[in-house]
Amino acid sequence: MKAYERVIQLVLFISAIIAVFGVILISYFIISEGYPVIRKVGLLDFLSGNRWAPTQGVYGIYPMIVGSLLVTAGALVLGVPIGIGCAIFLAELAKPRIAGILRPGIELLAGIPSVIYGLYGLAVIVPFIRKVFNNQGFSVLAGSIVLAVMILPTIINVSESAIRSVPRDYKEASLSLGSSHWQSIKNVIVPAARSGITAAVILGMGRAIGETMAVIMIVGNSPLVPESILSPVRTLTGNIGIEMGYAGGEHQKALFATGIVLFVFIMLLNIAAHLIPKKAGE
Repeated sequence: MKAYERVIQLVLFISAIIAVFGVILISYFIISEGYPVIRKVGLLDFLSGNRWAPTQGVYGIYPMIVGSLLVTAGALVLGVPIGIGCAIFLAELAKPRIAGILRPGIELLAGIPSVIYGLYGLAVIVPFIRKVFNNQGFSVLAGSIVLAVMILPTIINVSESAIRSVPRDYKEASLSLGSSHWQSIKNVIVPAARSGITAAVILGMGRAIGETMAVIMIVGNSPLVPESILSPVRTLTGNIGIEMGYAGGEHQKALFATGIVLFVFIMLLNIAAHLIPKKAGE
């Protein structure tokens, strides 16, 4: 039995090493391919340049950075209140039968391919925005709405787990002091689960900023700084996804450099999620 356990431990250890090595290999590949363009153009000019013209050797990704941040921020504004509210309902208010119906639906949202979300946005959301605002429809707003729906499963599931992990004694003590059920939720349970809810929001943000296919289909993909939420926009992921198929030479390396910036964004979000103070309900 001990020999069997040693074999299992060795297999798990090798699996962990392979996973870490894979991340290191991907990181090295992206940096080695993209860094020459950053060094040539200059990091500041690459990040703050307003013009993206690869055929002329001009590589400025500031419009794409702004586009990614705007679409992600819009998704969080729309999705976070709904997601946290749904998590509170499932964890504290819903009857078991209702919760048993809603949870599979939420899990189904997580399993739908992103291209299906893009098709829905293309067929429903973009025409709706076009009709209401009398514009082209492809915009920051369209991308934000679709991404808000896409990040809901992450926010709901992680937030619900955090709320459910708050010790039962907290709620019982609050109720025994005369608080109503809603007051206990608002003043005791949710604050105690704050670290887990914050982690859910950060994970949702990472999901939104890294989405490609659905965003490409509905935001218009204009490499210009958007003037409003109704303007077309291009994201960092969209920039790579659209042009990588035909890019070559320095143009291709510039797309890898864009990937470095995106990689840093995602890495910072993951670090932030792990630095959240550990509290009850984590």
